[in-house]
Amino acid sequence: MEGSGIKDLLPIGSVVRLREGRKKVMVFGIKQTDTATGREHDYIGVVYPEGNMGEQLQFFFEHDGIEEVVFRGFEDQERENFINRLSAFYDEKQKR
Repeated sequence: MEGSGIKDLLPIGSVVRLREGRKKVMVFGIKQTDTATGREHDYIGVVYPEGNMGEQLQFFFEHDGIEEVVFRGFEDQERENFINRLSAFYDEKQKR
C-alpha cells in the first residue's frame, strides 16, 4: 500500500466483516508484519466480540478484503499525526 493509501486505513478498534468471514473482526493493529512469513499486512485483528484469545486466533488481512465496516474506531489528532508520519514513511520507502 502506497503512502496515499495509508490514509484509507481504518483506525484500531474498528469492527469489520471480511469477505467469506463467518465472524466479525476487530482491528487491533495496522501495517503489521507476520513474523512467520516476514510479510507485511494492512491489519491484524481478533474475533469480535470475544477479543484476543491468543496468537492462534489473531488474523492478518488486507484492506481490500473487507466486505463491510460495521464500526469505525476512534480517531483524533494523535491518530492523524501518526497516519501522516506513516504515509510519509511509505512514500519515502517507495522512492528507494
